[in-house]
Order: sequence, then structure tokens, then C-alpha cells
Amino acid sequence: RFIVNEMYWQRPDGPVFLFVGGEGPIYDFDVLAGHHVDMAKEHRALLLAVEHRFYGDSINPDGLKTENLADLSSQQALADLAVVHQYISQSFNLSCRNTWISFGGSYSGSLSAWLRGKFPSLVYGAVASSAPVKAKLDFSEYNNVVGLSLINEAVGGSEKCLAKVREAFVLVEAALIDGNFTKVAADFGCCQTPRNPDDQSELMQNLADIIMGTVQYNEEGVLMSIKELCGVMTNESEEKEAEMEAYNHLVKLSQIYRSTSQEQCLDISHEKTVKDLMDTSLKTRRRAERQWTYQTCTEFGFYQTCEDTACPFSGMLTLQAQTKLCARVFGISQNSLPARIAFTNSYYGGDNPHTHRVLYVNGGVDPWKELSVVQDSSEEAQTVFIKDTAHCADMSRERLTDHHSLRKARQEIENHVTRWLRTAAQEKMNNRGELL
Repeated sequence: RFIVNEMYWQRPDGPVFLFVGGEGPIYDFDVLAGHHVDMAKEHRALLLAVEHRFYGDSINPDGLKTENLADLSSQQALADLAVVHQYISQSFNLSCRNTWISFGGSYSGSLSAWLRGKFPSLVYGAVASSAPVKAKLDFSEYNNVVGLSLINEAVGGSEKCLAKVREAFVLVEAALIDGNFTKVAADFGCCQTPRNPDDQSELMQNLADIIMGTVQYNEEGVLMSIKELCGVMTNESEEKEAEMEAYNHLVKLSQIYRSTSQEQCLDISHEKTVKDLMDTSLKTRRRAERQWTYQTCTEFGFYQTCEDTACPFSGMLTLQAQTKLCARVFGISQNSLPARIAFTNSYYGGDNPHTHRVLYVNGGVDPWKELSVVQDSSEEAQTVFIKDTAHCADMSRERLTDHHSLRKARQEIENHVTRWLRTAAQEKMNNRGELL
């Protein structure tokens, strides 16, 4: 599935801005709003968004069955983009005079960079925002960055905030070790009582996810910002049980999360998680967990573990617990994962890709920056680093509340795109001169 917006396009030679779809559906919004759309207006570009195979509406009726998922991969997605390029070129009578630039964020940011690397004749330049181009099995750095962001005063964090988060998780773990399952279930509004270790890990993952999501997206229109989260965790209360203060603050945080996300209770059943992942019916198409989990098992890893001491959460979030889902849900052996990830990195170049005219954009608060390209390691890699912003912040349209560093970064991105288009036009002029 693809969506086209011709509103700003200057026929017949205007450029094409390709918005690459990632691990979810594409929306009309993807060609109507965002920084790439603002640039398309300025450069009179044709806008195109392409959905990733096996996501959104781009799924065959029996596509989610395990035997059919063999066709779900980043390599196939890039081949799809090449075919769509050909189709759109024919449909709109495009020629070599139309310069293509690709855009994407997060996984689709990686695809944008890889498209330029693997099909350099199709896209002239690529913007890759918050793109984890390096596959990694045990991505423990993710939660280490979450911890560092919680103490970052520039975004509302503090040493006290991180200390309270750590303490809260220690107290929840202690309550479970002491067998206070019913109390913990009642406190956190769980749908089930966490009696067995798998459900306990699920609870810990759920609680960690609230904090991980807050840090990753910070002020990008999510539930709350780091500043607000730290406000809840460090609130000085006149509690009788001072030693349980951090625990109670985490309870409060989960209540805020539940009421905002309108979840009746916190679902911590590990069996239900497995059952949902094994659901091959298309009614789950909007959720995409099954497909994305398959890609983590076959290509990327990206498991956000908590086994190292820098992690602010619970040691129950282990690599073993996360990778055993690969075997259980897809029959993919845990032992095969390192080789699969090594292949991905050798195929694309990891975080040292030899690509020309790819711009890697990252935010300092974003944990995914650890797997991206954050400094100009060579002549080939170009980077923009935005000190105190979150995941994919540069991709949204300008807001009055944007930090100066974010405005400046968007201007840098615009300068790169303008320069690429100018160089492409110059090259075409030269080629035409040679032909004459």
C-alpha cells in the first residue's frame, strides 16, 4: 500500500520525497504533515509514503502464519521500495530529472539509510532519524541511557529521581520475594496475581515500559515528560511509611498511566503475551507485535535487558526471558540469534556503513542513539546531534514550544536536503552538456 500527495509537486521535474514505512501502518498523515512535508512544500516535491510488507494493510490473508513470515525482512522491504520506485516513475512519467530523497525514523530510518546504501541509483540522498542501523542481541545500553536521561537536569531529571526509580523496583521485587503477591496485584491494579516467575517478570516489564517510553519520547506528545515523571517519583509526601515512599510513587505512576491509556487493569499474564504473539489472524494488524518480534528474532535482536548494574529497573528483565519467545512463538532457536545478527551487520555495515549522502539525525535523550551513527566517523557519514531531544523529535513539524537546538537541527537537515537537490541538478546539467 502506498499514499501519494501531489499537492506541492512541480510537474514534470520536481523531486520526489519518499517517506519509508516501518513496523506499523502508514497513514494519510505521513504525506500531509511533518518536517519532510514542510520541505516538500518548499522544494515543490511529490510526496510518497510506502507501507512495509506484513504491516498495516499490506498483509496477505494468511500472511502472519509462521511459514509465511519467511518473506518478512528488511531486505525484502528494500526490494519492495525499488519496485514501487519503478511503478511510481511509470505512473507519473518520471525520468532521471526527478531527484528522489528518502526519509524515515527509527526502524524506517534504518531502511531509509539502507535503501541509499543498497540502491544508490534510485535515491540521491537519505535522511535517517533515530535510526538503529547496528543490530545488537543484548541491547543493555538502552536502559543505561534511560538511567542517564533520568538524571539529566536539562530535561527535568535529577539524581534523586533516578535513586527513587531504582529504590521502587527494589521494593517491588522484595515484596514479591516475601510472597506479598495479592498486595502487589492490588497496588498496581493487575488483572492477575503475579504468583509465578513469568508473570512477575511481565509485571516488572510493564512497570519499566512506562518509564522507558517516557524517556524515549520525552516531550513528543506522549503520556508525560521526564520532568513530570520525576515530579511524581520525587514528590515529598508526609507519609507514615517513609521507607515505602518510592514504592508508593511507582504505584501512583502506574495509576496515571492506566487512567490515561484507559486500561481497566495492568495485564501481566505471560501466557496471554505468548498467546497474543501466536495470534495469526488479521484482526491484530494494527498492533504488529507478532511481526516486529519475528524481525527481532531473525534480524535485529534489540532486546532491552536489565542484567547489568547500571540498569535502573529489575534484574528479572533478562536476555534469556526475551529470546525464549523466539523459540516458543516461531520455533527459532535462541542459539541461532548471534549468527543472524552478525549477518545483518555485515550485510548493512552496522554503525560504520560506507554510504554517501546519508544524514543520520539523533537526540541526546534517545536510548536508540547507541545503535546509530552519532558522529561523522568519515567523509561519508553526515550527522546531526540534538543534545536534549528525544526519539524522532526532528520529524514532527515545528511547534512554538520547540527548543532552540531542535529548530537549529531542522535547519541543518533542510540545508543538507537543499544542497543535495542543488548538486543533483548541477550533475544533470553537466551530463546534459556532455551529451550535447
